[in-house]
Amino acid sequence: MAKINENFLKLQAGYLFPEITRRVRKYQQNNKSTRIISLGIGDVTQPLAPAVVDAMKIALDDMTKENTFRGYGPEQGYDFLIKEIIENDFEPRGVKLDKSEVFVSDGAKCDIANIQEIFSTDNVIAVTDPVYPVYVDTNVMAGRAGNVKQNGQYENILYMPCTAENNFLPQLPDADVDIIYLCFPNNPTGTVASKQTLKKWVEFAKRKKAVIFFDAAYEAFISEPEIPHSIYEIPDAKNVAVEFRSYSKTAGFTGIRCAYAVIPKQLKAYTKDGKTVDVNHLWNRRHSTKFNGVSYISQRGAQAVYSSEGKKQILGIINLYMSNARLIRNKLSELGYRVHGGTNAPYVWVKTPDDTDSWDFFDLLLKKANVICTPGAGFGPSGQGYFRLSAFAKPKNVKEAIQRIAELQI
Repeated sequence: MAKINENFLKLQAGYLFPEITRRVRKYQQNNKSTRIISLGIGDVTQPLAPAVVDAMKIALDDMTKENTFRGYGPEQGYDFLIKEIIENDFEPRGVKLDKSEVFVSDGAKCDIANIQEIFSTDNVIAVTDPVYPVYVDTNVMAGRAGNVKQNGQYENILYMPCTAENNFLPQLPDADVDIIYLCFPNNPTGTVASKQTLKKWVEFAKRKKAVIFFDAAYEAFISEPEIPHSIYEIPDAKNVAVEFRSYSKTAGFTGIRCAYAVIPKQLKAYTKDGKTVDVNHLWNRRHSTKFNGVSYISQRGAQAVYSSEGKKQILGIINLYMSNARLIRNKLSELGYRVHGGTNAPYVWVKTPDDTDSWDFFDLLLKKANVICTPGAGFGPSGQGYFRLSAFAKPKNVKEAIQRIAELQI
C-alpha cells in the first residue's frame, strides 16, 4: 500500500494565486466580452532588456557550434555569472563574498521552498503575518506546522503580526525560535527595514542561535539611499543569515528563470547534541544532488544584466514600474483609501473601505470595475481587510484601472 505524506492534507484549500485565477476564469466565462485589467499577481509585463536578449542570442548561437556547445553546467552556476553577482550586487555595498558562497538557481521561490529541507522538522519557525504563502505552505508540507487553527494559522508556527499599528514591521518574538523568515522590501505590504531594524534581528538570531531566511527579491526597487539592499550590510549577518535574490522582477526573468542564494561559510546550524554543522556544505550537497543547474542561455542573459547597457535598460524598466506604483498610491490616497507601500517596492497595500472582507472586495472589484487585485486575507489573518495592487502592468492599463476604481465611488 503506497502511503502519502499526510502533511499535504493539512494545506488549506488552495494556493492563493491559483484561487484568484479560478475566480477570474469563472467570471470571464460568463462575461466573455469584458476587458479585465490585472493588478493582481506580480508578473512582469515589459519585454526583456535588449542587452539581455542580445546576450541570450549569442549564447544560443554558442549551442549550435561544436567548440562552444555546453551540456551540463556546474550545479552551483557558471563562474562568469557568479563573478558579476559578487562584484555588482555586494562589493559596492562593502560585502565580500567567496564564489563558493553563491548558488545560482531557477528561482527564489524554489530556493526558499527547498532550503528548509536541510533543517530539522522540529525547528520552530517564525513568519510575518501577512506573509508570502510559500514560507508557510512548504513548512506545512515538511511537517513543521501542525494542524491549522480556526483563525487560519498553524499551531506550531509563530506568527508575527505586521499591522498599521506597528508600521507593518514584525516585532522580536518573546518565544524561542529557530528559523526566521524576513522579506524586505516586503511582499505584500511594500514595507522596508532600516539598518537599525535589521541589526536587531541579527543580534536576536545570534542570541537564539537561529537562522534568518532573508528574501531580498525586490531590493532593486529600493529608492531611498539609507535603506539596506542586503542583510549582509549588517555586521555579523553572515553568521546567521541566508539571502535570496531573483532576476524575475528585477530583469523580467519570470519566464526565463534565474536567481541565486547566498549561503556564507560562517553560517552554522546544530545537531541535536549541539555540534556545529556548516550550512553551506549541506546546501551544496543538496543542490548538487537534486539540481542540474540553470541553463547556459539563461545565465548568459543574467550576466548581461550587469553590463553598462543592461544596467541602464533595466533601470528604465524599474522606473516605469515604480511610476505605476506612485500613480496607484497617489490616486488611491486622493480617493480616501488608506495606502501603504509603493515607494521602495512595486506593491501597494491598501485598506478596504469600511473593513470590507478582503475576498468580498476582490469580488467587488472584479465584477464592478473588472479589475483584479490580490486579497490581503490570502497572505494571512493580519491581511484581512486589505488588498494588494501590483505595479507590474502597462502604464495605460494602470491609469484605466485606477479610473475604473474611482468611478465606483466607494
